[in-house]
Amino acid sequence: MDPVRTMLPEYAAEHGIAIDAAQAEKFQTYMELLLEWNQKMNLTAITEPEAVACRHFLDSLLPLEAYPFPEGASVIDVGTGAGFPGIPLKIARPDLRLTLLDSLAKRLTFLGEVCAALEIDADRIHARAEEGGRRTDLRDQFDIACARAVAPLNLLCEYCLPFVKPGGVFLSMKGPGAQEELERAGEAMRQLSAKLEDVREFTLPDGSSRTILIVRKQGRTPEKYPRHGSKIAKKPL
Repeated sequence: MDPVRTMLPEYAAEHGIAIDAAQAEKFQTYMELLLEWNQKMNLTAITEPEAVACRHFLDSLLPLEAYPFPEGASVIDVGTGAGFPGIPLKIARPDLRLTLLDSLAKRLTFLGEVCAALEIDADRIHARAEEGGRRTDLRDQFDIACARAVAPLNLLCEYCLPFVKPGGVFLSMKGPGAQEELERAGEAMRQLSAKLEDVREFTLPDGSSRTILIVRKQGRTPEKYPRHGSKIAKKPL
């Protein structure tokens, strides 16, 4: 069975997410580009098509079940890497206004090739998260910020919440151990005018567990945040 064209739509349907044949073909092209570029730069350790379909593509679509993305919502994928979860979200929901932020220029070059091949629009920004969070065109501007396996939650809150407009949400995509991270992140949320709204847990078809933490931004980002990256790492909130 074709892992992307056939299995991915079936996997997604089990989570209430519709992927039609044209969208499945875009995922197939995305996988082919990912594996091609992965031979010349480090994008993913997951290279089996079935694993890509499950652990990259389906995993990246789970936020659509966890949270009701408003029509036309502005979404920033912080530390997007090879484009997860941002590009799968955009394939499934073309109405989303997507921004992909990463600190490595060559990854953004790859993502430019992907967007062109898939005929999707996305802003690509070359910046570290803490630098982007201080830019007036990005700060307090997005309905939704997403981050997938980037850093512990107490650090991620300072990296990601500055992008979210008051009333918007930060979706932190985690594997096992999310509850421990959550227990250490309460002070970071408080200082950054945010509050945990929900915890959604999922099991992928290969049996691996996923957790999405939904953090609601309640007010504007205090001026002193985000701090320099070295301070965030050495003295987490």
